[in-house]
Amino acid sequence: MSTPHVPEAEVADRPVGHDGGKVEITERPAWSGSTGLAALVLVAALTLLVGGTALTIWGGVRADSGETGVPFIILGILAILVAVILLPMIRVISPGHTHVVQFFGRYLGTNHHTGLSLVPPLATSRKVSVRVRNFETNQIKVNDLNGNPIMIGAIIVWQVADTAKATFSVEDVEEFIHSQSESALRHVATSHPYDGGTAHLPSLSGSTDLVSRELADEVAARVRIAGLEILEARISALSYAPEIAQAMLQRQQAGAIVDARETIVDGAVSMVESALDELEKKQIVDLDPERRAAMVSNLLVVLCSDTNAQPMINTGSLYT
Repeated sequence: MSTPHVPEAEVADRPVGHDGGKVEITERPAWSGSTGLAALVLVAALTLLVGGTALTIWGGVRADSGETGVPFIILGILAILVAVILLPMIRVISPGHTHVVQFFGRYLGTNHHTGLSLVPPLATSRKVSVRVRNFETNQIKVNDLNGNPIMIGAIIVWQVADTAKATFSVEDVEEFIHSQSESALRHVATSHPYDGGTAHLPSLSGSTDLVSRELADEVAARVRIAGLEILEARISALSYAPEIAQAMLQRQQAGAIVDARETIVDGAVSMVESALDELEKKQIVDLDPERRAAMVSNLLVVLCSDTNAQPMINTGSLYT
């Protein structure tokens, strides 16, 4: 039998795992008895267990003495068997936990009833926590958008939203979310520059809230198949890799110095302009273009200098 021909372009565009997860299951509520019914079953099971044991012993004593004790032994064994069936039906569930109920491997539902409750007979259950949990990823070394090696880590806050998927869709929920979170963190880090971002492309260090929101969405999309919900994701560690940290620090210092110089020059020019305007307005001194240029030069040197200016008294003329 020949297989249909699939164009190469279609095969190339088809994503890996395009059929999704193989375990298609969704959480549904399981039948569970009330606390009162569970208490009655517990009392009945204990009564049958104690009574069956007593009947079995009594039947054995009667048989040893030559009297008919077989009926008592049979009744006692039947009572013990019924008690053995009833006792496993009773479950105690703490707040923040659920029980995933199965009947010979078939998923019956999830029991959210806290306290004393019942499950169907011969059913088994697995405890699944729905409490909010968090963990911190390992600090991973990755290149940012500009190719600079950086060290980055994050804190992920999560909880189980679908107990059925968390139980049957993945092998180990915690291992799954740890690996997927680190993978998402790596992808987000390579999509942004460390610093110097723009409105359309925020930086890791300058737009932490936006990057954290993007990271939360990325992790949520990856772990949805396991029935997990991401409540929050935050960048917990961010720095350049040790091998370039010193060079990047020098670059940042140089940039800071340039920015400071620009601010100083802008302020000095404004002050010089204001001083010359005041001198001309009050007619304190008559400045020709050459004297005006010399005064501008001297004022800028004084205002922009890193050291204190040393006053010099000129007793001669500017032209001699």
